[in-house]
This record gives sequence, structure tokens and C-alpha cells, in this order.
Amino acid sequence: MLSVTPIPAFNDNYIWLLREDSTSRAAVVDPGDATPVIEALERDGLSLDAILITHHHADHTGGLAELIARYSPRVYGPDNPRISGIDERLGEGDECRVLGRRFEVMAVPGHTLDHIAFFAPGVPPLLFCGDTLFSAGCGRLFEGRPEQMFDSLTRLAALPGETLVFAAHEYTLANLRFALAADPNNADLQAYQAQCEQARALDRPTLPSTLEQERRINPFLRGHDAEVQRHAAAQGHAGDALSTFTTLRSWKDRF
Repeated sequence: MLSVTPIPAFNDNYIWLLREDSTSRAAVVDPGDATPVIEALERDGLSLDAILITHHHADHTGGLAELIARYSPRVYGPDNPRISGIDERLGEGDECRVLGRRFEVMAVPGHTLDHIAFFAPGVPPLLFCGDTLFSAGCGRLFEGRPEQMFDSLTRLAALPGETLVFAAHEYTLANLRFALAADPNNADLQAYQAQCEQARALDRPTLPSTLEQERRINPFLRGHDAEVQRHAAAQGHAGDALSTFTTLRSWKDRF
């Protein structure tokens, strides 16, 4: 069995730690800082077998050099020369095997042009989506166009509903405040806010979410919904799902 736990970093990042229950082998996703990773590995007597990288931003790659020098892990990431230390450069349709689990690679541009996500089919399915999909939100468009992010999110949303969504930031409560402005009559969203507020009050992560949950409460996956379209139209152009998404993303940027 493979277990996944968060290693908090910086103000709100999660570096995801994957480990085999029957061995001391481990992997991490998007280690922006080496120090908390080393502390977690040494505390639990783990060896770092692999690193998965979703995109080039420093808060996702900053710990790579130190971890490579210390543990010599296999590093998987996007085909971007700006990221030093990648052993296997991956893109749409590629696969890799980490800790005995097969991961399918999806190109999900929008937040950045090099952004990829790692999807592991199985029970349960696992999705490591970096800064593309957040619980109740999505990443800012630093490099890509709205059409690219909309397509990326649409493809992620089509994965099985039971897929566990391991986003890279604890942004959920802030995202929920915006989601409730965009979809205020959504009872699922209201219930989820109460659940997440309770989790954070106990200093527990709100992640992972599930894709089934996100399809019910995330406005950026609900551009087809008439209520979301109506509230988006009050902020700009809305009509079809893409134009609604584009307006929502612009609205969220200034929210």
C-alpha cells in the first residue's frame, strides 16, 4: 500500500510525501524547500527514492539540488531546461513508475506552460496537480491563456470521481470565500465550507479533496451551471462554459 501525507512548507505549501507501507522507500512531490523534507525522512527512517515535479516555480523546485546531493533520487518532471536535475523529462501521454505505482502524465498548461500533473490509476486513484487545480479554486494564469487552463481543468475533471486531489497549497478557505460569491446558493458548497473551517480550526489540512467533491463545489469546474453563469455575468461576459470560466478567473484575481 502507498500512503500520502503532507509536509507543510513556507506559509501554505504542501510537499506531498509518498511512502510504501512495507518498506522505507519514499518519494516527494514538488519539494520547494529541502529542510522539512529531510526532517520528515530522517524522523521516520525513510530513503528518498524519487521526486515528482509539476512545474518550474521556485516554491516547487527550490529544494531539488540539496535533496539530489543528499539522496540521489530519480527525478521526474516537465521538459523545461529551467529546471535543473530532471532525470526523466515527461509530457502528455508519458508514464513513470514510482514506488511500484504507475503514474500517467497529463500536460495541464495554464498556470505555467510547462505544467504537468501526475495521475495514478488504482484504488484509490491519486492526482498530484500542483497549482492547476485547488480545492474550490484553480491556479492563476501566469503564462497560459484562459482557453488552456479551461481545457486543462476540463480534462482533470473528467477523471474518476473518487480520485484524491493532492493540490500543492492550503488555499481552500480563501477559495471558498470566492466560490460562495460565485455560487452562493450551492448547498454542497456551504456544507463543505463548514467542514473545511472545522478542519483548519483543528490545524488539519483540507486536502486531499476528491474530484467528485470538486465537481460539486468548485466554480471553475462549473462554468456550465446556470447559477454560476448568472453570477459571473454580473462581473463581465458569461454565456458558455469557457467565457464563464474566463470571467470567473478575472473576478477571482481582483476579489
